[in-house]
Amino acid sequence: MNIENSGVAVEGPGRRVRRRTDGDVATCVRVLADVHRRDGYPVNWPDRPDAWLSQACAWGAWVAELGGRVVGHVGLSRGGEGDLAPGVWSDRNGTSKDRTAVVSRLFVAPQARGHGIGALLIGRAVAEARGRGLHPVLDVVASDTAAAALYERLGWELMATVEQRWSPSQLVAVHCYAAAS
Repeated sequence: MNIENSGVAVEGPGRRVRRRTDGDVATCVRVLADVHRRDGYPVNWPDRPDAWLSQACAWGAWVAELGGRVVGHVGLSRGGEGDLAPGVWSDRNGTSKDRTAVVSRLFVAPQARGHGIGALLIGRAVAEARGRGLHPVLDVVASDTAAAALYERLGWELMATVEQRWSPSQLVAVHCYAAAS
């Protein structure tokens, strides 16, 4: 993996991140289905995965390519209903939730892991958030230890673990992370 002095993965031969287009959505849904089968993300498969991908990407969505093939995705938006990290961050910092941007819908195809794709995608979303003068935050289910390990390797801070009710019969532990200042 190509790493610059800041510890952030940078694009290299065969790897790049670009803005997602409408034409990428079907491919992203196929990659997401592979991730869901292997890792259980998302925990609850959406009725309309194409809409699920887009609903949390109001400020942007990006795809990663490896060898010219779409192998990953990330989105960025304002916090919405169910996003816990913006509230945790604002409580800790005595400021408004509106000062945060939520990184979400992050996934990398199982066969593309180990190439720094997740770090590239997170780096792109963080750059967009910072360019808007906002602090990047995210939520991840506590059982997704691989994702948590990635965030921590990239310097993200675990702010809290919160129990969240996703349905009358589903209580889920969620880690709330904030990017390093």
